[in-house]
Amino acid sequence: MKKFDVVIVGAGFTGLSAAYYLSKKGYKVQVIESDENPGGLAGTFNFSDGVTLEKFYHHWFNNDNYVFDLIKDLGLEKDIITLSTQTGMYFNGRMWKLSTPLDLLKFTALPFIDRIRLGLLVFKVRHIKDWHSIEHLNIREWLEPLCGQKVFKVVWEPLIKSKFSIYAELVGAVWMWKKLVLRGSTRNKTGEEELAYFKGGFGRLAEEIVSAIEFNGGSVEYKQKAVGIQKDKDRLIAIKTNKGEVYGKQFIFTTALPIIANIFDGKADSIWISSLLRVKYLGNICLVLRLKQSLSDIYWVNVNEPDFPFVGVIEHTNFDTPKNYSGSNIVFLSRYIVVKDPIWNYSDQQYLSYALKHLKRMFPDMKRSWILEFKVWREEYAQPIMEKHYSKFIPDSKTPFKNARIATMAQIYPEDRGTNYAIRDGQKVADDLLNFL
Repeated sequence: MKKFDVVIVGAGFTGLSAAYYLSKKGYKVQVIESDENPGGLAGTFNFSDGVTLEKFYHHWFNNDNYVFDLIKDLGLEKDIITLSTQTGMYFNGRMWKLSTPLDLLKFTALPFIDRIRLGLLVFKVRHIKDWHSIEHLNIREWLEPLCGQKVFKVVWEPLIKSKFSIYAELVGAVWMWKKLVLRGSTRNKTGEEELAYFKGGFGRLAEEIVSAIEFNGGSVEYKQKAVGIQKDKDRLIAIKTNKGEVYGKQFIFTTALPIIANIFDGKADSIWISSLLRVKYLGNICLVLRLKQSLSDIYWVNVNEPDFPFVGVIEHTNFDTPKNYSGSNIVFLSRYIVVKDPIWNYSDQQYLSYALKHLKRMFPDMKRSWILEFKVWREEYAQPIMEKHYSKFIPDSKTPFKNARIATMAQIYPEDRGTNYAIRDGQKVADDLLNFL
C-alpha cells in the first residue's frame, strides 16, 4: 500500500500551489484531479489545429503579487506580459470607451455631475478601511448613496444583475467594495488599467507548476475523481476515487464546497456538511469564439443593456496578440446562470445560435461565416455568492477530521475568486499544515 505524506484533491491553482510549497519542503505529495489537465477554471483546451486556450477568460492585475512571486520562484518571471488594455461599455445601443479619465468625461449617457460622481467613487471607497462596517449591507444599500441613483442605475445595477442573476439583491457590499479597491489600484500614470498574462497562457503556467512538483518528488494524477473517504474515528485514512483508494497521512480538499460535502456525505458530522452547503453558487456558461475578423478594438466590454444575457464580451486577442492563435481573433462570451435554468441544458449549437442573436445587436456587421471554430464550456460551481454577513457562515479550513483541511475559492473572502488568491490560500493552507506537523 503506497501512502503519501499529503494527498490534495483538486489541481486548480490552490491545490497546485499547496502541493508545490509542500513538495519543496520534502513532503511526498499526491494531487488527484478529475479533469484531464491542471488549472481548474483556468484549465485549457485545444482547437483543431492544436492552438491552446483557457476554457474561461483569465488575466491578472498588475498588483497580483502572489502570482508574480510564485512565477519568480519558478524562474519564469521573463514570461510575464503586462499591457495596458481598452475597456468599454455597451449601453443604450452604443459602444462607449471607458479606459481613461478622459473617456469618462465623454460618457454623456450620464449627466456631467454624475460623471464626476462616478470618477470620485474609487476615492470614496478607499476611505473604508474596515470592511466589517459595511458587511450588513447589500451592494445597492451601500453603493447607491455613494454614487447617486442615476450612476447606480446606468453603470452598476445592470452588471450586478447580469453577474448574480436571482441572487443580485443578496450579495454583500463587501464583495463590491473589494472589487473597486483592487481595480482602482491597477491604473498606470495615464489612468489606463494594466493587466498581466503569462506567455503561453495559464495552462502553460499550471503545467510548469506540475513539472516543479514532480521534480520535487510529488505527482499529479488526472481523470481521478474523489467519490468518498475511508476514516478511522477522527482521522482520514484514504480518499476513495474512481481508480481506487489513495492513502495519505494528511489531506487537503480544494474543490467547490458542494463537491466536498458529497465526498464526505454520510461519513462526517451532518452539521458540518450543512455548513458547506449553506454557501450558494452560480454556474457559468462560457462561449469561446474563434473568428476570422475582430469585433472591435476593445478588450473588455461590460454589457449594460438590461435584456442582454451576457455580463461581458471579452476579445482576448485585443490583449494577447492574434499571432499566438494562428492569426485568428478570440472572443469569450460569459453568462452566469442558475443551473436549473433551461438554457443550461441547451446543446452547443443551440447555445451558439442563442448567443449570436444577441451578439449581432452589438456588432451588426458580424456574420456567422466569421466563425472558424467555437467551444461551449460549463462550470456548475463558478461563482460563490458572498451574501451579507458572509464572514459569519463561511466554513473554516478545519474539518471534523484532525488530518484534513479545506481551501476553496468560497473561503477567499473578502477577496473574490482569482488565481492570485487561489495561490495565496494554497500557500496558506500549506503553511498551516507545516506548522501542525
